[in-house]
Amino acid sequence: MTQSYLEGLAANKGTLAVTVVVPAKDEAANLPILLDEIETALEGRSFEVIVIDDGSSDGTDIVLQDYAATHDWLRPIRHEKSCGQSCAVRTGLQHARGDVVATIDGDGENNPAYIPDLLDALQAAGPAVALAAGQRLGRKASLAKRYASKFANKLRGAILRDNTRDSGCGLKALRREVFLQLPYFDSWHRFLPALVIREGYGVTHIDVQDRQRRHGTSKYGIFDRALVGILDLFGVWWLRRRRKKIPEVRPLT
Repeated sequence: MTQSYLEGLAANKGTLAVTVVVPAKDEAANLPILLDEIETALEGRSFEVIVIDDGSSDGTDIVLQDYAATHDWLRPIRHEKSCGQSCAVRTGLQHARGDVVATIDGDGENNPAYIPDLLDALQAAGPAVALAAGQRLGRKASLAKRYASKFANKLRGAILRDNTRDSGCGLKALRREVFLQLPYFDSWHRFLPALVIREGYGVTHIDVQDRQRRHGTSKYGIFDRALVGILDLFGVWWLRRRRKKIPEVRPLT
């Protein structure tokens, strides 16, 4: 039987204890496969997985309850009404017990095999770096969605100068103590590199290969969030301008 989270933590002192946060809406068919892959990817590490069922109507909650009955590292949580991906990620963060929080989308398009690479990159970068972000290669989305994403990333990069080619990739690993310092707003998960830099920390990147989802369709569109995304972009720009100084804090005793 898989060792419990606390047993694994005790047995792996000196390693990064990780909580994997998975936001999901109507992903009943994809989640068991994804969770099996996460377990395989993190074999030998201390970990827990929190899946946030964001108001699903396809029986995702039942699937998660059944899976958790035989996998003690899984902690499923449900939003009774859908609140969006950023809110789901934030709920997972608030319940996380790991020193590092890794995020991955619940649709299966992100490959969990990259999670150890993100954790290793973050650890190798040292405490001055708080975020390891995946950047997708070979995206499997529609042509229209790929062009929209490319345009949005170029616009965001030009305005925020966050040195990130692809901020929308769901694969990320972030130090939890820094995660908790970040200002929250809807769609905030798309601006994590800029927000981390705002707090005075660095960001490192790894390339990841995108893949096709096995079941279902994407839960978001292109044009329904375009205007909101632009407003968010300038909101983050304002936040960064208002943070003029990063204090250097040291104890006197």
